[in-house]
Amino acid sequence: MAVTASTADRVGRIVLDRPPANSYDPDFLEELDAAITSVVDDDAIAVVVSSSGEKFFSAGADVKGFLDRSADDNNAMVARAHEVFDRFAAEDPVFVAAIAGHALGGGYEIALACDIRVAATGRYRIGLPEVTLGLLPGTGGTQRLPRLIGRGRALDLMLAGRAVTPEEAHELGMVDRLVEADELEATVDEMVTSLAGGAPLAIAAVKHAVHRGVDRDLADGLRVELEELAPLFASDDAVEGMTAFTEKRSPEYRGS
Repeated sequence: MAVTASTADRVGRIVLDRPPANSYDPDFLEELDAAITSVVDDDAIAVVVSSSGEKFFSAGADVKGFLDRSADDNNAMVARAHEVFDRFAAEDPVFVAAIAGHALGGGYEIALACDIRVAATGRYRIGLPEVTLGLLPGTGGTQRLPRLIGRGRALDLMLAGRAVTPEEAHELGMVDRLVEADELEATVDEMVTSLAGGAPLAIAAVKHAVHRGVDRDLADGLRVELEELAPLFASDDAVEGMTAFTEKRSPEYRGS
């Protein structure tokens, strides 16, 4: 298996495991899609996306595979990658990319598609170098990176195909947290365990309100916020949360 999935205590784990570089091909994408389905079906609230290897998070698409396929087949694979990567935002769980090795091209685009990116310090690189192959970052990079760090900074990186250190990636906003390498696992585990103990419906609603509304104008975004809030007031979890607050006790959320 190139991608494995498991869930325990409402925390899901998706592990990229295609040595040596977790480069993806059509079969890999189908396994990633199945892994996302698995953690969603298991009612995970938060999901860690990581690599089994130390050197690479993922080097992106298998370049040799591009050469072996026709242009039409390559375009079809990239379109399929869009469908799979889009699920990170569309599904309810919060997906956290834990990066401790090279995240390049489509590999960084996997991380970009996740909700939160946590990177370890180290001597590896993060970036979208596709232009150096005569291509462009075609699995979300040209759209997600500018939305994350701004148009000028994203163009500066993508037009040169420049990959940066984890420290510079953090300074630019390409990753959301930077921690010492020996603290990455504990930091991410603490994050997802905390989320898993929260209110599932509210956490999913916050995520969807941001993804659905942030790229609209403010008035439309605020309407999205109200749409996500309305069903929460009718939920058992909200009653439990507010009741627990008034009774000065910890809430017990059931996701209903």
